[in-house]
Amino acid sequence: MLFGIITTLIVGFISLSYFVLITPPSYVDMHISEEIQERHNGTLEVIMKLVSWFGNLPQSLIIVIFAAILFFLFKLKREAIFTLLTLLSGVFSSSLKLLIGRPRPTENLVRIIEKAKQQSYPSGHTLFYTVFFGFLIIAMGNLKHVNKVLKFAVISFSAGMIFLIPISRVYLGAHWFTDVLGGFILGIVYLFILGYIYLGLKNPTQ
Repeated sequence: MLFGIITTLIVGFISLSYFVLITPPSYVDMHISEEIQERHNGTLEVIMKLVSWFGNLPQSLIIVIFAAILFFLFKLKREAIFTLLTLLSGVFSSSLKLLIGRPRPTENLVRIIEKAKQQSYPSGHTLFYTVFFGFLIIAMGNLKHVNKVLKFAVISFSAGMIFLIPISRVYLGAHWFTDVLGGFILGIVYLFILGYIYLGLKNPTQ
């Protein structure tokens, strides 16, 4: 079952990657960017920038290390190690960006609020948020002795970040819809593998 899901997602990601490699931004990309960006105001812009802030360097590195240290301090070494493994998402993202080389959205096509570096596909922010915050959800759901209020807060915040980051990246003009879709698909694949290994290991401290 899991193997079939992962295989389907990988095929979907490869197909999407080939599509963005050989075609310019599609009608869907342009239309979604227009729909998201037309609802703009100062408050929303601040919120969207804040959502993306956690995925910029050095913030992304700091929050991963901070979360790993917290797990370690509470003698949750397995969770600490797997939290650090979420950093590999950045390696995957950067490698694929160089391989595919899709340009970022330009000012003649969308409103650019955040000028991002590197290439556009896949979205590194979306990939990172899906893997890192997704693993926090898995870990909180798996740990039996964590305070229920804390568990609910972490899961709710993490789910919110995963949901908002694709919208934020398109709103800021940093990515096309297909960029964030590719980042999400790849993130789910990595998260499935990471979660499968994590949940398959026994931890007597739980």
